[in-house]
Amino acid sequence: MQDQPNVSRRQLLGAAAAGAAAVGTAATLGASPAGAAPSADTGRRPGRVPRDQISVQLYTLRDQLAIDLEASLAELRGIGYTRIEHAGFVGRTAAQFRAALDAAGLRATSGHVGIPQPFDASTWERALEDANIVGNRYIVHPFFGIDFATGQPIRDGAKYHALAKDLNRAGLLAKRAGLSFGYHNHQLEFVRQDGGSRRGYDILTAETDPGLVHLEVDLFWAWRGAADPVDLIERHRGRIRQVHVKDLDTNASFADPGAGLIDFGRIFEHARAAGLVEYIVERDDAGSPPRTPADALTTARNGFKYLDGLRF
Repeated sequence: MQDQPNVSRRQLLGAAAAGAAAVGTAATLGASPAGAAPSADTGRRPGRVPRDQISVQLYTLRDQLAIDLEASLAELRGIGYTRIEHAGFVGRTAAQFRAALDAAGLRATSGHVGIPQPFDASTWERALEDANIVGNRYIVHPFFGIDFATGQPIRDGAKYHALAKDLNRAGLLAKRAGLSFGYHNHQLEFVRQDGGSRRGYDILTAETDPGLVHLEVDLFWAWRGAADPVDLIERHRGRIRQVHVKDLDTNASFADPGAGLIDFGRIFEHARAAGLVEYIVERDDAGSPPRTPADALTTARNGFKYLDGLRF
């Protein structure tokens, strides 16, 4: 997740968390023991996450990458990852970043890049050129929902209507460049707009063209916004191409995948209906005090092991 202009992502997450309603219990999350075998009387073979579809969002390792990019990428490959999702190029050019990935045996199949606001086609086309240099298949807009003047969630639906138009414009240019453009949520998009019942996410998904804008559902932030990912899959069948896999602890904060309350198996049972092709491990606070840069690699390791061993 990239920082927004003049406001750090860490500040944004702090503001977002302050306004979020904590999800109460494992029952609310539809939780059953993570990785539990299906009932013996179902007659159904257990599902699993394809190993070559497991990825990691490099924002998780931002401090570790700043210390030693090449060694960190090599360690990710050693864990078992073959693909990553980037959030910037760690101070390198797109070509230099691609070279570091190639040396480690990794592919940057996806990247987080914010569309220009106000929208500027030439600026966005340069970002698309970099995405193709790095080797992306997917390029994803990472953040919306804060009124920067007040620090509060957006409740003016007109701003979501305007963003939807820009997302369609960005998606069309991305499609012409051979890329699939997506939108990544936090919990803020699930705030009701204009005093009514319609949420920001409802506006974005209704007014963007599914052929131009796919969905990257952050499972943690969906739950924090009181949105069940299974319900989102049912409403947006075939449109959810990517998910961020981060877990929710009993204090409604972050946990490594498999260590918290979210029943990922229950969600991934619907992977085919969703259209899922990437399962991306992420933890927003990995490397932030009191956690250390080394903890981020532990998260990456735990996340890969959990997804690789999950049966549902």
